[in-house]
Amino acid sequence: MTFEETTGSVLTPEAQVALDRATGSAHRHDGLLSNRAFHIKQSAVRDVFDISIRPGLISLAGGSPYLQELPLDELAEATASIIRNQGLAALQYGPGQGLQELRELACEVMAAEGILDADPADVVITTGSQSGQDVAAKVFCNPGDVVLCEDPTYVGALNAFEAYEVDLQPVAMDGDGLIPEALRERISALRAAGKSIKMLYTIPSFNNPSGITLAEERRDQIVRICRENNILVLEDNPYGLLRFDGEPLPPLRASHPEDVLYLGSFSKIFSPGMRLGWALVPRHLFRRFYLACEAVVLCPSPLTQMITAAYLRDFDWMGRIRDSRRLYAQRCAAMLAALQEHMPDGVSWTVPDGGFFIWVSLPEGIDTYPLLAEAIDAGTVFIPGTAFTPGDETSSKLRLAFSAVSPDDIAEGMRRLAPVIRRAVSGADAASGAAGA
Repeated sequence: MTFEETTGSVLTPEAQVALDRATGSAHRHDGLLSNRAFHIKQSAVRDVFDISIRPGLISLAGGSPYLQELPLDELAEATASIIRNQGLAALQYGPGQGLQELRELACEVMAAEGILDADPADVVITTGSQSGQDVAAKVFCNPGDVVLCEDPTYVGALNAFEAYEVDLQPVAMDGDGLIPEALRERISALRAAGKSIKMLYTIPSFNNPSGITLAEERRDQIVRICRENNILVLEDNPYGLLRFDGEPLPPLRASHPEDVLYLGSFSKIFSPGMRLGWALVPRHLFRRFYLACEAVVLCPSPLTQMITAAYLRDFDWMGRIRDSRRLYAQRCAAMLAALQEHMPDGVSWTVPDGGFFIWVSLPEGIDTYPLLAEAIDAGTVFIPGTAFTPGDETSSKLRLAFSAVSPDDIAEGMRRLAPVIRRAVSGADAASGAAGA
């Protein structure tokens, strides 16, 4: 049994290494590990993903896109044609910046999102957008530098930044996203404490995990606050085109080409299995960013780039986006209806207008992490909220994902989850009542 299982406590990476050494469980090579290695955490999302593929479980955890309507036969023919006619290029090393055609097509995707001035020369194809987060941390951050982020934010970004020993500082959100005054106050407090603030990492449209969208009237204000304080904005926009109704809100980068480093992804508009994204880099920062990308991944896969380019060039990808919006909207509505039907008083949730996720808040004092085991026993799974914020504090929140689950399975999954939530809330109410007696 581990220390955590015995005590319910979470050890820091350094403390766990010290405990291993004290109990004789360390290997002689442990002394070779860098300080950075101790900051690389195991991803709670990956843990739950591995669990969620068990037969019989209904997963409300994974933010996976719906792929069943992809034209697989036609894609197979396109891939065969690439191998047959361009095989030597597809299977060879390629340019470190990415193929010219795919960079041009990424600019077309950004134009659909509202960025009309993107130049393929400023685009670097990355191994998914998370690769861009990693490179940004490497290029801009020394150990101890501050990266500001939304609270909550994407667990993969937290893991990427923490590996570079940065000081992640959350900034409060409300139903309209990042609060400008909270951002100003956090910057002032950190500067007064002598901190060096390098970046604001933000997912302004349909934030993962909360589903909240930064209000249009706040977008310019957030960037201007950062510019006044010489802080780079790292905008991550994988869900921007997945607004259920109406046009996408213009990304922060649309009006601020020098102050925003923009990350995009083909995972949500095509396929996560291609492992491709892109970075639109301010021109004065491009060389350093590009060289850091090339140092990690000599070149993105020419084969997957050619397949992705063929999809964007030869198929009605925008038509599929429109179909996906309708499907995700239906699934979101099904989850919201199930929450309304099954959740007890004291539980609240966000109402997203796009993306994949709903953020559920239980009464303060309830730790949702232990509830995960109960949910698995009940036949469903979610992501505990503690995964999405810096530090090791407990959280009364949890993330539910509707994107890859049918409405019938959403209803059944919520029916299974509801008793777990009701017991937790009842227990918290009883404890509160006893304390007040």
